[in-house]
Formats: sequence, structure tokens, C-alpha cells
Amino acid sequence: MHEGPAEARSARHKNPETTTGRLGAAVVGLGGAVATTAVAGVELLKLGTCGRDGLPLASRTDLVPYEDLVFGGWDMSADDLAKAAHLHRVLEPAQIEAAAARLQQLRPWPAVADPAYCRAVTGAHVVPFDSPRERTERIREDLRRFRDEQGLDEVVVVNLASTERLPDTASPALASPEAFEAALDTGDGAITPAMLYAYAALREGMAYLNFTPSCAADVPALIRLAERQGVPIAGKDGKTGQTMVKTVLAPALRSRALRVEGWYSTNLLGNRDGRALEDPDSMASKTATKESVLDAVLGYPVEDHQVRIEFYRPRGDEKEAWDNIDLVGFLGRRMQMKIDFLCRDSVLAAPLVLELIRLLAEARRRGERGVQEQFGFFFKAPMTADGSVPEHALHRQEQALLDWLDGRGRTTTSGRS
Repeated sequence: MHEGPAEARSARHKNPETTTGRLGAAVVGLGGAVATTAVAGVELLKLGTCGRDGLPLASRTDLVPYEDLVFGGWDMSADDLAKAAHLHRVLEPAQIEAAAARLQQLRPWPAVADPAYCRAVTGAHVVPFDSPRERTERIREDLRRFRDEQGLDEVVVVNLASTERLPDTASPALASPEAFEAALDTGDGAITPAMLYAYAALREGMAYLNFTPSCAADVPALIRLAERQGVPIAGKDGKTGQTMVKTVLAPALRSRALRVEGWYSTNLLGNRDGRALEDPDSMASKTATKESVLDAVLGYPVEDHQVRIEFYRPRGDEKEAWDNIDLVGFLGRRMQMKIDFLCRDSVLAAPLVLELIRLLAEARRRGERGVQEQFGFFFKAPMTADGSVPEHALHRQEQALLDWLDGRGRTTTSGRS
């Protein structure tokens, strides 16, 4: 009997010796700075015109090659990715030109959006505002079409959209898969656009990655649905610059018993992410993930830990992350440390997104399901299946990831060995 596409995919997931072939990435926010940088990066790798700096798992030949990634996705702008990349000004014009043949072919699908959840970023390339159920069906149709037209063996859905305001996470609608299903039909306001994409991915049996601070698959209803569907999920909020430095430095200060009396962090950025954060409600989502790290790493509360993010248009994607740390050492003597990280936001984020797409495909191949805690290395607010405080120290997170990759350790959340 001839084996159909669904049966073939199922057989591959059950066979750990089978390598995933063509891997699709369906990106929410395909026209954004991070996504266009990631797509262009893959095209430049194919051309052999760029190196692999910034890709922490470039040496892992057991993962799907970068060159086998196929991109599609949604955005509120209909611009092709070459035009979008020029507008974001992350890449050099010569780099965009080199990858232009492919970038010009990629045009986003109309996005599911709701201005009530992200007021500062708008666009006309959107699905008509209908019921949540109808919108999820539209997303699922897009995913099936992408998989079938591109002949993909696997698809990972990636959230790179602008930061949404926090919903009421205690809402009964988010408590169980059954309640969520009912809420889709009644139009419950607790369900965010990010949750609709996550739900659609899980219902289609596709792994889901949340690289944003938005509340998406990290609610009980969708965590349980992922476990039931046998689908891996990971998130949230990519740990790229300032917080990455914080999770390296804070463990060192703790190990030397240097008490952190205060830590002031500020960010200047002028990209679309920065504009979204002009909305106080979206800003609250972002600072919540950035502020959650320090106390957990140090083991005590830092009363004067402050995080500021300012939209400053002239900087574009060239973010400045500035930290002032007040320390107390031996004999009560006070000291200060100052860090000024002049970075490129999307250049730091894009390679991590590429690695996570490959890792989630590997988790799917191994039959993992639910929250993938071993991927916490990449996130400011790593998801945990039981809601416990995650590990934040970067060196410990890295070891957990490498142990999993090398088969020395497995997560022990529901449904996994």
C-alpha cells in the first residue's frame, strides 16, 4: 500500500535514525527585521558568501543543515522580503542584492492581528476581523498549503511578531484545552493573536517556537494540548544581548560573594520592536521577562533592579544596551561596574532563531512532546512544564542543551522519558 505524506511523517517521527529532510519555517512576522535577517542569512550561506559566526550550533552536523530550511509566513505588510530588508537597514545593500533573487520571491501571507493587543504596530495586510475559530482555520489552511506546495517533511511555526500586551492568564478560557476550544467559538477576549497561531500549529501537529515576550503557548490549555498532540514547544523571549550578558555575569558575581545592591539597565533602539514597546501594555510584557532573571540567578532579591527600554528612532536596529551595577564586597566596600553593549539586535537574534528551528525539528524527530526545557539557553523567560522557576545561568543552560543533544540527558516533563 502506498504511504501517504501524513503516514510518512509519522513514521519518521517514530524512527530516531531517520533524518528530517526539507524543513519549513512558518514565521509570524516574516517581514520584520529578525526574520528578513534570518532568511537572507540562509540564502547567503547557500551562496557561500558568508561565514558561520554567531551560529552557536554550526558544528552540529546531526541537525538539519541551514541550507535545507524553507521559509514562509505572515506579516501585516505585503512587501517582499528584499524591500523589507532594505527598510530595516540591518544588512548591507550588497548582501541584500546577493540574496535578492530569493528574497523578492517571498511575500508574506495576510496576518491575523488585533490592535487591542498591539496598538503601536499596524498594517493593512491582515485577515478580516472575524471569529477566533475562523481565524485559526485560516492559519491552519496557510500551514497545510505551505507544507504541501513546498513538499516539506516538517514545519516549525515561529513567532517573531511585535510584542503583545499581557492577557488575563488566570482566565478560565486558558485553563484547559476544552475551555480553550469553547472560548474560540464564543470569542473570549483572553485569547490573543499569538495564542491563535500557537493553537493552529499544535492542531496541525507542528512544533511551535515563541521568540517573543508575548503570551502564546505558555498557558495551561496549550501546554496540555501540545502534550496530547505529541508536539514540542519552546519559548519565550529570545535571550540575545543585555540579558545574555546578565546571565553570564550574575553567576560570576554570586560565585565570588559580591553582593549586587542595584542593577540599572537601559536600552535604546529604533526598530519596529522598539516602536511596539512605546505602548505601555506591550512594554510591560517585555520588562517582565527581562526583570525575571536576576533574582533567580543570584538567589536573593535585588531591590533596586530597574530595566528601561526607550524607542529612539535614529538608532534603528543598532541597539545600545547600557548597564550600571552597584556591588558590595569585603568589609562593606562598595564598587561599580559599567557595561555598554553597542549591538545589532537582529544580527544577535536571527542566528538563534535558526538554531531553534533546527532543534525543534530534532525534538520532533526524537518524539519529544510538550515544553522543551533543555532549550532554555536561548530564552529570557524559559518555559517549564510545571511552572517552576527555570534555570537562568547561561553556562548551566548550555550544558543542559549539550547533554540533550548528545543523549546524556532528557527532560522529564509529561509524556517524555
